[in-house]
Amino acid sequence: MIKIASLVSYRIVPPVTGGEKGIYYFLQSLGEFAALSCFTVEENKPLAGGNISVLPVLGTSKAAWRYANPFLFFKIKKACKKLGINCLVIEHPYYGWLGALLKYFAGIKLIVHSHNIESTRFRTLGKRWWRLLFHYEKFTHRKAALSFFISASDQQFAIQNFGLLPHKTMVCTYGIPGLQPTPEADKKTAKQHILEQYQLEGETVLLLFNGTLSYQPNLDAVKEIVEKINPLLQKQSLPNYKIIICGKGLPDSFNNLEAYKDQDVIYAGFVDDIKLYFDAADVFINPVTDGGGIKTKLIEALAANARAVSYASGAIGVDAFLTGGNMKIVEDGNATAFVSALTGILARQKSETPAAFFDHFNWRSITRKAAEAIERLL
Repeated sequence: MIKIASLVSYRIVPPVTGGEKGIYYFLQSLGEFAALSCFTVEENKPLAGGNISVLPVLGTSKAAWRYANPFLFFKIKKACKKLGINCLVIEHPYYGWLGALLKYFAGIKLIVHSHNIESTRFRTLGKRWWRLLFHYEKFTHRKAALSFFISASDQQFAIQNFGLLPHKTMVCTYGIPGLQPTPEADKKTAKQHILEQYQLEGETVLLLFNGTLSYQPNLDAVKEIVEKINPLLQKQSLPNYKIIICGKGLPDSFNNLEAYKDQDVIYAGFVDDIKLYFDAADVFINPVTDGGGIKTKLIEALAANARAVSYASGAIGVDAFLTGGNMKIVEDGNATAFVSALTGILARQKSETPAAFFDHFNWRSITRKAAEAIERLL
């Protein structure tokens, strides 16, 4: 079994956000194919188990200086030599400086696990320093022996804009643990639970949106729902429906969406079991127009056998063909087309998310290919 080191700079235990889940389950599954040593923060100690050992060399996640701590080079170099590791996977490009030092002075092969094109993401968020990050991100990937990208579009962007050799890149997408959709009986049970929890009628159609709402692209999506999409829905001759919005971090200025209660909008806030809501949902609505990467919530919703309607940017990395017609994509910002697609998908007969979707997004399949690619470097 090959030996791999991973560098995770922030708390991912327990995994809550899409980014945290992406790293946590990637490492858990990669541990089936490799002996994995994770250099990380104190809060991630529970990650240890099986073939995964945790070395909390970064201290606490509250210490911002950990991203520029030069002593990490000596700690990780020593640990890799002791453990017989000569391959390091860094999550995101931010430790590129450390990876470069380990490459040149310790013979460690650097692998970058990219979850977004970070500079593009921050450009869409209006950050003035995105160009500096672009050059640093480019530097990091060019030092890597291998770069994993979350989607084919991110991979092509990096090849074209960072000057990467195609054979030193591969797609390593977000995954799901299961191999089949949520059974219909389980979906009915979940929906009944939600209907009772919110005292809704039995025939209510449940439309779901979920995300960390302190993150601007998700907050913009909430605005799009309550200010543009739902007013158009209210004018349609739809069956009884409710839009349920889940997620922590909604700014106080939104007053828990109280102003929209009488317009069939429920703000559930942070929920302990988001899978229950995915299972209960009839349609997942995803009017996200920026933020980069792949929208993990969309994959989770489709895996739960919910149908989905998404703006084009929110569906990057998810091939509509794999969903068997259960996802409709419309152009960014076109609320009228979004509502038309939503009413259309509700009108058509429901079908299961097909096996091809689970073959593509299965964690075990994803990480097996990743491990094989790493092994070829050794």
